[in-house]
Amino acid sequence: MSHPETLQFGTVTVPLIWRASPRTRRVSLRLDPKKQALLITYPPAYPLQHILDFLQKQQKWIIARFEKLKSQSFSFLDGNTIPIAGKLYTIQHQPQGRGGAWLDGDTLIVTGESDFIARRVTDFLKHHARILLTEELRHIAQTANLTPSKVDIRDTASRWGSCNSAGRIMLSWRLVMAPHPVRHYIIAHELAHLKHMNHSANFWSYTDTLTPHRKQAEAWLKLYGTSLLSAQ
Repeated sequence: MSHPETLQFGTVTVPLIWRASPRTRRVSLRLDPKKQALLITYPPAYPLQHILDFLQKQQKWIIARFEKLKSQSFSFLDGNTIPIAGKLYTIQHQPQGRGGAWLDGDTLIVTGESDFIARRVTDFLKHHARILLTEELRHIAQTANLTPSKVDIRDTASRWGSCNSAGRIMLSWRLVMAPHPVRHYIIAHELAHLKHMNHSANFWSYTDTLTPHRKQAEAWLKLYGTSLLSAQ
């Protein structure tokens, strides 16, 4: 029996991503916002039929989460609105124009062929994120007398940021679409790992000294985070 590519629950079709992992002892489910699919992680020798039976038992949870994901998603298309630094801008396609993409008042102008609108919007946001997020991180780090070894801006499926033991901090470029309190909290969270490489009580206490926005940001991400991760 081969692994199915989709799961059908009535009229709802859920794309599936299968991931065998020797580090897991049980089946786990997680929605991948970027790929609009259900990620299934399982032990390599786990029987496929047992996994399929488990998916059937989780039908209500899967449908509810998947429909919420679809309803929150937005696309980088002509006429759509997207948030940049927490403010809404309308994408306006100018096919005869040149220069890629740029902001003009409340509008994000995008030039060139229509097939490349989404890519050019993404490129613009990534470039804007490198400037904005790097500057905001440096400001918070300097204020707290912290020195990360390197800052990377990347595209990740589910993580807003990370900090490794070498002091290297990664931030998702998608944070550029979030409002200031959310960006401030995520940056402070990762900087706090330079002092505490864990999520202990001391870590959270130190994080709260770096930002006053933790509760507000966590609540916002719970409501709107998925829409940013799935935007494309």
